Amino acid sequence: MKALIQRVKHAKVEVDGEITGQIDQGILVLLGVEKDDTQEHADKLLQKLLKYRIFADDDDKMNLNVQQVGGALLVVSQFTLVADTRKGTRPGFSKGASPELGEKLYDYFVTQARPHLQTETGRFAADMQVSLQNDGPVTFMLEV
Repeated sequence: MKALIQRVKHAKVEVDGEITGQIDQGILVLLGVEKDDTQEHADKLLQKLLKYRIFADDDDKMNLNVQQVGGALLVVSQFTLVADTRKGTRPGFSKGASPELGEKLYDYFVTQARPHLQTETGRFAADMQVSLQNDGPVTFMLEV
C-alpha cells in the first residue's frame, strides 16, 4: 500500500462537477492499493500518516503532525500510483489490487481515519478532478 501525501492549504475533489470532498489545511492523500495488501497494511499506513511530522512548529521546523495542527485529510483512490514504471514507456499494472480489493481497503482506510480527524474523500473508480494548493511544496511517498 502506498500513499503520496501532500501538505495543502486547501484541496478538493470533484466528480461530474459535484464536490465530493473538500478540506482546508491538512493532507491530500493519494492512496494506491496493491494486490497483496491487507487491513494490517492499511492500519500501519494510517498510523504512520497520522504521526508523520510535516507541519511547521513555532520555530518553523517540521515537528508537528496533522492532528497537532487541527488539519484534515482528503483521501483519493489512485490506482496509477502502484504502476510499474521501471521498463518501457507504458506503465504496467500487474501489482495493482483488483477493483474489489482496492475499494474494500480504500473504504477501510477511510473508516479507520474518521475517528481521528476530519476525513473527506473522492469517489472510488470515478473520473475525478483534484484541485489543491500544495503548501511548501511538501510531498512524500509513504509505503508499508
